[in-house]
Amino acid sequence: MRKVVFVALATLLLFAPQLMFANNVTDSVQNVLEVSGVVDSAAVDSVTSVVDNSAQVATIDKTDGAEDEFGFDLITILRGLLGMVVIIAIAWVFSANKRAINWKVVAIGLGIQLLLAIGVLQISYVQVFFEFIGQIFVKIIDFTKAGTTFLFKSFGTGEIESPLMTFAIIILPTVIFFSALTSVLFYLGIIQVVVKGLAWVMAKSFGISGAESLSVAGNIFLGQTESPLMIKPYLDKMTKSEILLVMSGGMATLAGGVLAVYMTVLGGDDKVMQLFYAKHLLTASIMAAPGVVVISKILYPQTEKVNTDVTVSNEKIGKNILDAISNGTADGLKLAVNVGAMLLVFIAFIAFANYLFELVGRIPIDSTDPKAIFRINNWIASITDGQYTKLSLEFILGYTFAPLMWLLGVCKEDMTYVGRVLGEKIILTEFIGYVSLADLKATFAEKKSAIMATYMLCGFANFASIGIQIGGIGSLAPKRRVLLSQFGLRALLAGTLASLLSATIVGMILG
Repeated sequence: MRKVVFVALATLLLFAPQLMFANNVTDSVQNVLEVSGVVDSAAVDSVTSVVDNSAQVATIDKTDGAEDEFGFDLITILRGLLGMVVIIAIAWVFSANKRAINWKVVAIGLGIQLLLAIGVLQISYVQVFFEFIGQIFVKIIDFTKAGTTFLFKSFGTGEIESPLMTFAIIILPTVIFFSALTSVLFYLGIIQVVVKGLAWVMAKSFGISGAESLSVAGNIFLGQTESPLMIKPYLDKMTKSEILLVMSGGMATLAGGVLAVYMTVLGGDDKVMQLFYAKHLLTASIMAAPGVVVISKILYPQTEKVNTDVTVSNEKIGKNILDAISNGTADGLKLAVNVGAMLLVFIAFIAFANYLFELVGRIPIDSTDPKAIFRINNWIASITDGQYTKLSLEFILGYTFAPLMWLLGVCKEDMTYVGRVLGEKIILTEFIGYVSLADLKATFAEKKSAIMATYMLCGFANFASIGIQIGGIGSLAPKRRVLLSQFGLRALLAGTLASLLSATIVGMILG
């Protein structure tokens, strides 16, 4: 009963203040800051300018993109509900104990996801909050550019020359700076405070243990191997259901550092579009938290009694703040090099695979027909209306996942494109998926498809992450290494379904 009341109150708080808040955001912020006397007028101007920018982006979204207006109709609602049912049904099929599933937890999780999606997409003051956080991310990217410019600028012009405007120089330094910044925030205990608050809400809402709720909440800000550091003392004693949720949470969410990278990849140099995608990427990562609880507890229901107390480990990253910066920078450098190397290798393998597929596409079906040597590739070009011109990995992935995309609410014109980027994420990495999405988003028939794809790609759910988690979490709890390897594919499924669930709900609300 308490949980039902909690959700009802959350709904009331979400909708009631909308009209009062929407028209007075900037004035309210400015008055509170000035009256409090905590900050000077310059700081007030800085904060209110950020809010003004967020409000401007919200206005642009309203006028330039129909995705931020209600577009409900019966078909949209039915397709959204169908997609949700399909996702829950897939999780149920792979459940280890179907009779033990707590459907109340499922209902609460879906309700929280709906509230988050409606708030971010349709409620003014919630939009302003998320856009304010997104504006901070955009500003931090500017700080990163200052360091990058210093290293790579021309002595003649004082700017980075055009030939150096590459992914390696413009995008990857963001990973390094965000890693160092996250390390400092972790050392100061700021991340722990925020994570503890989110974890408390999750533990009370779902009735899950404090340790697993900490890990899932931590994954919104930290990586899939860094977040378990906060629950290191509990890993050896966790139940199988808890371990699966710890792994699944890492698969379903994005760390702050890579989130900033994807903002730049999708938004380019346009700050308005950077902020637009920052809002959706933040929402996707937060929505994934309750979503992955729902999916994980269906796949492996909790049957043992758990401790819901939330206690954060006191383990620090570094002996002092300078040591924390140094450690974060070193970790960020390793991650940036790893990202660059993975992109190089995987894109090269895609090119190699496509070369082989093209050769297969040239094999004649009927040797008596001299034109049959191009028949397979020509057939693909004809059935796809030119979307694909030959047999390729992109074609195979797109049409493999296209039926699922339609069930989740993607329009028929875009379902092969969205299916393609989802397949690239699972088989390769989400980096490849987002890079492809950046190239494809201008060709989508509906802008909603690009937004849904952004939510689907949110998370580290790919085959490479299984090995990363076995190695990373296994080093913290060597006794659970065998269990981690057994749960690898199940965690991958949970992370993927959680992202698809968020995308389906958002697509239903966008109409």
